[in-house]
Amino acid sequence: MLEVKNIREDFPIFTERADNFVYLDSSATTLKPQTVIDAVADYYSKYSANVHRSIYSIGEKATAEYEGSRKKVADLINADYHSVIFTRGTTESINLVAYAWARKNLKPGDEILLTEMEHHSNIIPWQICSQETGAVLKHIPFDENGELELSQHEKLFTDKTKLVAIIHQSNVFGTINPVKDIIEMAKGVGAVTLIDAAQSVPHQKVDVQDLDCDFLAFSGHKMLGPTGVGVLYGKPEILEEMPPFMGGGEMIRTVSLNESTWNEIPWKFEAGTPNIAQAIGLGSAIDYINEIGLDKIHEHEQDILTYALEKMQKIPEVNIYGSADERGAVVSFNLDNIHPHDLSQLLDNDDIAIRAGHHCAQPIMKKLGVSATGRASFYLYNSKEDVDRLCESLVKTVKFMGS
Repeated sequence: MLEVKNIREDFPIFTERADNFVYLDSSATTLKPQTVIDAVADYYSKYSANVHRSIYSIGEKATAEYEGSRKKVADLINADYHSVIFTRGTTESINLVAYAWARKNLKPGDEILLTEMEHHSNIIPWQICSQETGAVLKHIPFDENGELELSQHEKLFTDKTKLVAIIHQSNVFGTINPVKDIIEMAKGVGAVTLIDAAQSVPHQKVDVQDLDCDFLAFSGHKMLGPTGVGVLYGKPEILEEMPPFMGGGEMIRTVSLNESTWNEIPWKFEAGTPNIAQAIGLGSAIDYINEIGLDKIHEHEQDILTYALEKMQKIPEVNIYGSADERGAVVSFNLDNIHPHDLSQLLDNDDIAIRAGHHCAQPIMKKLGVSATGRASFYLYNSKEDVDRLCESLVKTVKFMGS
């Protein structure tokens, strides 16, 4: 098991705030260890030069650190180095595919297959794409357990299916979807696959070679890294055929007044000065995660999740959404007759931070028949004592609101 007390000492926010601060919103964004903060600060204070353009020493160091982070990402997900594109986050990664691949390859009557449990970032780009290309949106439904209904998969996956874009781990239910099986179904009809791995890469080993997905997207800030940096993995042969997402510096090989040629992948998709400091910070975050070990982190989270479900289910007023057998350390819930926003504010008074809202998943909320839920999400710096504090505050809130 992880030594949570020692881990918390690596995160300055726990020093800045009281020792009893409980942070349970890592699905939205994670806290940052000092090593990541230092990596970003070191770039700005010691070698703040542009990358790929300079032959002086600090410029060469900046390039080496930036490209070194790309190598760390590639190793983390078992990808080819040239398959890793730096973006601003999962949202931009998905939009890159929607603009650079889908608009080139989709035509009227083609089908884009999503699920009913997608984050808005994997819904809206495809709605826009559908309107512009004439492609049709279809959705895999989820059941009362928060699991995908795939028994009628032959009706979902057809010869018209050209793209399957699905979330790996639900940010609402915590459900870990059977993406490898879904990718096989997609391959069976010749469809391209995109996996939204924003909620899975930080918590478990994700191997793109084993999955055999065509695209995979995730964000740095959900895995101890800075905001403003994300990753798009794509199979090299597909990336080579895609046009650039944006035009400008760095993504070119040659430029004349009337025409240009493009750089090699992945740089073809990284126009302009990139998010250098953020990418370097992401590399530092990966180092931190690797030092602890993803397997240990996952085991720790599952232990916390089991404990949290047992304790929360003993509170009569708590209603938990989702009960998948395979799930990440996320619990979405409501208290009887208490709005989640009120709940979040009252918990904050006890120095406990949870998420309250629709979690950028309004279609899920509509199907559940609620406007919002509370959500507690756990990571490597959480402990069973955090769960105890949460449950004590929930009981306290029930008594206060009922008085």
